[in-house]
Amino acid sequence: MMRTALTIAGSDPFGGAGLQADLKAFGRFGVYGMAAPTLLTVQNTLGVKRVELLPPELVYEEIAAIAEDLPIHAAKTGALGSAPIIAKVAEAVERFGIRPLVVDPVMVAKSGDPLLDPSAVSTLVERLFPLATLITPNRMEAEVLLGRPIRGLAEAEEAARDLLALGPRAVLLKGGHLEGEEAVDLLATEAGLRRFSAPRVRTRNTHGTGCTLSAAIAALLALGRPLEEAVAEAKAYLTRALLAAPPLGHGHGPLNHLA
Repeated sequence: MMRTALTIAGSDPFGGAGLQADLKAFGRFGVYGMAAPTLLTVQNTLGVKRVELLPPELVYEEIAAIAEDLPIHAAKTGALGSAPIIAKVAEAVERFGIRPLVVDPVMVAKSGDPLLDPSAVSTLVERLFPLATLITPNRMEAEVLLGRPIRGLAEAEEAARDLLALGPRAVLLKGGHLEGEEAVDLLATEAGLRRFSAPRVRTRNTHGTGCTLSAAIAALLALGRPLEEAVAEAKAYLTRALLAAPPLGHGHGPLNHLA
C-alpha cells in the first residue's frame, strides 16, 4: 500500500509555503499527500496581505473525513491560527490516533506577518505538544515559547532541552536564524542532544523553508524511517532545494521542491 501523510496547515496561494509546499515535499518522497486547510492567506513572496481562519469545527471534520476513509501514516501541522482551531486539531489527533505527528509551531510568515494569535501559544503547548512526535521551532518561535532570547549555539542547546520538557517526544530547534557559516539544527530527545550541520546557503529564496523541512520529516516518518535518519535526510533535501531554488517573485522566493 502506498504510504500517506496529512498536512494540517494554512494555504499559500503562491505555492511556496503552507500546505502547498507540504504536498510538494510529500510527493517528492513518494508519499500520497492529503491536506486539511486551517486558514486561507492572501500572500506572495513580498508578504501576507490577508488571513482568514476557517471554522474550527470544519477543520475537525476535514481531518475526520480523511481518517475515517484512509490510514494516515504520518501527519504534520503548520499554521493553525487560533486556540479554538488548535483545540479541534488536538481533539482529532487524539480521537483517530494520528501518529507520528510533527508539529511545526508556525507563528509568523517569512515576511514577519503573524499567523498565530499570541493568546493561542499556551493552547499550542498544552494541547498539541504532548501529542507531538517532534516539534520543529525556529529560533524566534523558541524564544516566544520559552520567554527568553536565544543568542548563539550554547543557548540554543539549552533551549532545545527546555522545549523538550514542554511535552513533545523530541524537539528539532532549527538553526537557520542563528549566526555562523554552518546551519546547525539541534535534535533533543530523552537520549540526549544531536547536531545536524550543513553549509549555510546564501539566498533570498527561503519562502517556506520551515514548512518544507517539517513536511519532509513527516513524509520520511510515514515511510518508516527512524527519527534521526528522517531528520538527517530531510535536512539534506532542504539544502538541495535551497541550492536549486528558482528565481521567482520579487521577495523571498520559493524553494525547488523537486530537487
